[in-house]
Amino acid sequence: MQEIIKKAEVLVEALPYIRAFADKTLVIKYGGQAMVNDELKKSVIIDIILLKYIGLNPILVHGGGAEVTRLMEKVGKEAEFVNGLRVTDKETIELVEMVLVGKINKEIVGLINQYGGKAVGLSGKDSNLIIAQKRPPESMVVEGEERIVDLGYVGDIVQINPEVINILSAQGYIPVISTLGVNLNGESLNINADHVAGEMAAALGAEKLMILTDVEGIFEDPKDTSSLIATLPRAQAIEMIERAKISQGMIPKVQACLKALEHEVRRTHIVDGRMPHSLLLEIFTDHGIGTMVIE
Repeated sequence: MQEIIKKAEVLVEALPYIRAFADKTLVIKYGGQAMVNDELKKSVIIDIILLKYIGLNPILVHGGGAEVTRLMEKVGKEAEFVNGLRVTDKETIELVEMVLVGKINKEIVGLINQYGGKAVGLSGKDSNLIIAQKRPPESMVVEGEERIVDLGYVGDIVQINPEVINILSAQGYIPVISTLGVNLNGESLNINADHVAGEMAAALGAEKLMILTDVEGIFEDPKDTSSLIATLPRAQAIEMIERAKISQGMIPKVQACLKALEHEVRRTHIVDGRMPHSLLLEIFTDHGIGTMVIE
């Protein structure tokens, strides 16, 4: 009986949050182990379906970098990253489109439909959802020397056209978006999934942006797991990037949070996607988990 009572208490704790977030848009960046481990994958998908059924509007933006890297290795190409962004030549952009749009997006849509939701898959090329332009060369330091690297078919977002997302969401569907953009010449451009999630949250006027990753959050000292930062103000986040205390793949995640905050997204979160039901724990409990980046 005590177990049953505890379950009721959990529902009571969640009630104010359910009321507060009803009809609000929530952008979720889905990536890392939560996309690879079958149990975690099921946990995330069921969480998202539950969010839809209780009145929120989840929008799912997914990456797929690990799968792209595996396919590159199979065809004899070595993955190269600069400041957390993949260097993408002509052959690589074809592999990226094959993996993100042709494989991962369809798998996620299929799982949502299988477990009782209604999902529609989109890429940035559908309805000109994500208009992009080629990203300028990046500067990086190698063995004390500065190098300028052309990233190739990597894009910066120029414009998000969210009409198709609003229509689908209003009709009860969960939009699932792969992060491929298109330029004015119709060419595909690879765009970092964190950046897409941040821009998408801004364009949709989302209540929350949630980025699932493979760490507990942001640490004051990456070597000290007790130094997890629960709440990170914008100014401190920028300073930590400048001082390289936030580095590599965490940079675009924090940049996504900062972009969303610029456009009045109220809360942004970096959450450990390795924890089962991490979305529900962050949204519907008093304590929450991970790092919340705030204005």
